[in-house]
Amino acid sequence: MKLSDLLKKVEYKILEGTVDKDITALIYDSRKASEGCVFVCIPGAVKDGHEFVTEVSAKGAAAVIVEKRVEVPEGVTVIQVPNSRLALACMSAAYFNYPASRLKTIGITGTKGKTTTAYMVKSILEGAGVKTGLIGTIEAIIGEEAIPAGNTTPESYVIQEYFHKMEEAGCDCVVMEVSSQGLMQNRVAGFTFDYGIFTNIEPDHIGPAEHKDFDEYMACKGLLFKNCKVGIANCDDVHMEQVTEGHTCSLETYGTSEKADLQATNIDLHSKDGTLGVSYQVRGLLEMDVMLGVPGKFNVYNSLTAIAICRHFGIEIPVIQKALEAVKVKGRVEPVKVSDNFSMMIDYAHNAMSLESLLSTLKEYNPKRLVCLFGCGGNRSKLRRFEMGEIASKLADLTVVTSDNPRDEEPEAILDDIITGVKKADGAYIAIIDRKEAIRYCMEHAQEGDVIILAGKGHEDYQEIRGVKYKMDERDLICEILAELKAEGKQIL
Repeated sequence: MKLSDLLKKVEYKILEGTVDKDITALIYDSRKASEGCVFVCIPGAVKDGHEFVTEVSAKGAAAVIVEKRVEVPEGVTVIQVPNSRLALACMSAAYFNYPASRLKTIGITGTKGKTTTAYMVKSILEGAGVKTGLIGTIEAIIGEEAIPAGNTTPESYVIQEYFHKMEEAGCDCVVMEVSSQGLMQNRVAGFTFDYGIFTNIEPDHIGPAEHKDFDEYMACKGLLFKNCKVGIANCDDVHMEQVTEGHTCSLETYGTSEKADLQATNIDLHSKDGTLGVSYQVRGLLEMDVMLGVPGKFNVYNSLTAIAICRHFGIEIPVIQKALEAVKVKGRVEPVKVSDNFSMMIDYAHNAMSLESLLSTLKEYNPKRLVCLFGCGGNRSKLRRFEMGEIASKLADLTVVTSDNPRDEEPEAILDDIITGVKKADGAYIAIIDRKEAIRYCMEHAQEGDVIILAGKGHEDYQEIRGVKYKMDERDLICEILAELKAEGKQIL
């Protein structure tokens, strides 16, 4: 297509050459440069795309998009823009012929709950016959294809490419997780969301490579409400008004407080035959009863968010109820049926905040014992190990310390760090380095009424050791253990 068409919604200045030329490809990775392409120079945390202008020019690039002046061979067009990431987003939308304009787009932002809510929304919509694509932390789902995720929110070009493929696959709608980094870096620019959702916010993702402070983190989350038509926000979060300040969309709320437009009331936690669940009633913009086959008050919020979104699609209440009762999200308090006498779940909780939230929620079910199995990744903060160890020791009756992704560190050293934290509180613990053996210990020593949580791996199906990813899925490990116990003539409770 013409370079001028790609630049239609971009603020730019021509430094050299002309925009009246044909373009064969739009790229931002210099390794993909080819004859006739346009290369967008993205200043990155490690490398600056401007450093590769000579290389892409030698490979035949027809044009480069820059934020600063560069030296190019004769015949290469140089376009200067105020923000090359924003330019990439707008050009990507044009390159794929604005697919978002033909899809209903749902963007979910927040510290917690994005993944589960996105899957709940997809489940409800598809139950009503609305073919829905998904982009999130675990994967992107396009029709029958599932693509493992690199980032929660991919680069803008990838988002537009996914939208294009979803349209080709016959999708009517897309639900996606929108990270604060994705908003800050203009990855979701170039189109306007039909629905923008705020779940909650807590101090997280603050540091040199992410956000300088909590205020910046909140401000980035709030950008979604300046780029959507309808905003839906959790009014129980104390920061909601600050996050949605200056919104340009219509705004509605959900929560447990009476001021919410959509309110959850009469919340009841229940357990039966080793299965934990929760039920509640919805009042306000919609009146209905909800039964969930997954535990916790946080899933009340997740499902209420999904209801608030799907209400706009005019979906019948029985369809919503059926989808929510059956929904399970891989690695998000995912129940694994092992026994009628105790509960076992897999969860992705891999930092202190998420582990504390998870264990606090499960304690509300008054288990005979709360057993928490987890490890910590290598080449990561030691502080996280101390914090997670202490929290597990405070909240769990038994902590089983094991290996996660040791990467380049010795597993024993990581376990020692965790145990340092465990010893700051008074919970019982045991250390078993091999994760399969640790899970087997939990299953063999389970007591009636126990709740066992396997934390940290969640949806991951590998273990990373010395730069190599070995296949390891906790669901498979549990099946193997059950088979081994049966072969040995042993029974679990």
